[in-house]
Amino acid sequence: MIGKLDPELLEAFVFDRTGAADERVRQGSAYGEDTAAIDLGDETLVVNSDPISLAVERIGTLGVTIASNDVAASGARPAWLTNVIFLPNDEDATLDAITRQLDDEAERLGISIVGGHTEYNPSLESPLLSLTCLGVTDRYVPTGGAEAGDRVLITKGAAIEGSAILATDFRESLALPPSVFDRAEAFFGELSVIEEATILSKRASAMHDPTEGGVVAGLFELAVASGVRLTVDPDAIPVREETDRLCAAAGVDPLRVFGSGALLATVSEDGIDDAVAALEAAGIETAVIGTVESADEPSLQLGEVSVTEPVVDEMYALWS
Repeated sequence: MIGKLDPELLEAFVFDRTGAADERVRQGSAYGEDTAAIDLGDETLVVNSDPISLAVERIGTLGVTIASNDVAASGARPAWLTNVIFLPNDEDATLDAITRQLDDEAERLGISIVGGHTEYNPSLESPLLSLTCLGVTDRYVPTGGAEAGDRVLITKGAAIEGSAILATDFRESLALPPSVFDRAEAFFGELSVIEEATILSKRASAMHDPTEGGVVAGLFELAVASGVRLTVDPDAIPVREETDRLCAAAGVDPLRVFGSGALLATVSEDGIDDAVAALEAAGIETAVIGTVESADEPSLQLGEVSVTEPVVDEMYALWS
């Protein structure tokens, strides 16, 4: 078994086991919520932790981006990062490559790496990273803030992250022209959502960074966290040509594989035009893909498909 735990297991063994109560905690553990929010008075501290292990070629780059995206999607500016690195062997080249990637991506995004831990674990087959990112905001935006009548939007498109991973980790096993791999590998430079999250932070009722399980998983998590029904047109979700070709060659659905690079957000009907205009003025591709509706049971209606259970990322089978 690989991937996220079922909500039932989280409810039974995780969410209620949170140590001492602290009234300063505005947002704690909850399904679909990727960050914690701690009241500092005039500002809110936003904290996220994320592991990464399978995308070997660019694991450091992806680790920084994934951890910081969740903080940005909560309305904060990512500022500080700690990283824990587990290495399967004592080859200096592996540690050198990972820390160079961490340093380069953190510097590019304006994030300071302030601590962490590094050790060997020979039981691993590949490196494992666990990163914690922190930032502050004066307006925390949860995953669970969507309201009936809101519109749903997405930036950039589906499977930006998945495409980049396929273009690197699976380049030798997919029969496609080199130009497709080269263009998709360049997607690594588009995985951060800090810019669009900053634009939307004063406008959105909810934001969510779709990672594992892709856009479908992200939309479902947003629906559950908000207690609403999302009705989404799958044909309105942008899928790049490179993504379409890579996913077809790998036999996976671009809507159900790693989705970092996109940002999902809900915005009021009155504010959606302004939000789209602001994003497009910044050169960020944006599509309005659905609506938010009241519901007795949260769900995602994706065209004719009703999604009522968590989604397993289809790329996991490629590593097995």
